[in-house]
Amino acid sequence: MKTEHAGMIETVKDEIVAAIQGTGDIVQATVDTITKTLAATFKDSGKAGTSATDAIADVASGAIRGGVQVGADLGHAAKGIMVGVLRGTKEAGTKVLDTISHTAHVTIRDTAAVGGNLGAAATGLVEGAIAGAKEVGVSVEDAASAAADGALKAAGKVGSTAVETVRNAVTKTAHGAKVVLKQSKGGRPVTS
Repeated sequence: MKTEHAGMIETVKDEIVAAIQGTGDIVQATVDTITKTLAATFKDSGKAGTSATDAIADVASGAIRGGVQVGADLGHAAKGIMVGVLRGTKEAGTKVLDTISHTAHVTIRDTAAVGGNLGAAATGLVEGAIAGAKEVGVSVEDAASAAADGALKAAGKVGSTAVETVRNAVTKTAHGAKVVLKQSKGGRPVTS
């Protein structure tokens, strides 16, 4: 199973690198690659046995690694990851808010692992959740909050500086959506 995951991560990384180098549009290259990869994965899931959470983790990891390889803005890559995952999982019957939160979690985890800009990635994730919300039938507020929550949970495993960086990023990037953080400060939900 490890080899299968490593194969998908490398495939996505290579496709992201080629697409970014070919078009220069980080967001669209990431959206297109992830949407195509996930749609194919779920279409073939009877054969592959890959769970949605594993597939999302693999494509996010590959996209972050590909973005780093070409020196891409990880905020743009993260936005593309979120939109691509939402489009690619639309037909898979996944729970949308759980998918958004999981995608944000693995993207922040992998961004931290490669020493990337957590604030930019968190901002991109919230922007991607907002952009994809209407396509998948959820409110922009719920989508933004789910992305912020997933990002904060991952940052919590990195350390307090990461949490503060992510919290500041997700509360500044609402773009008209009220972000309600489930991670509380002093027992009450944090809002902005």
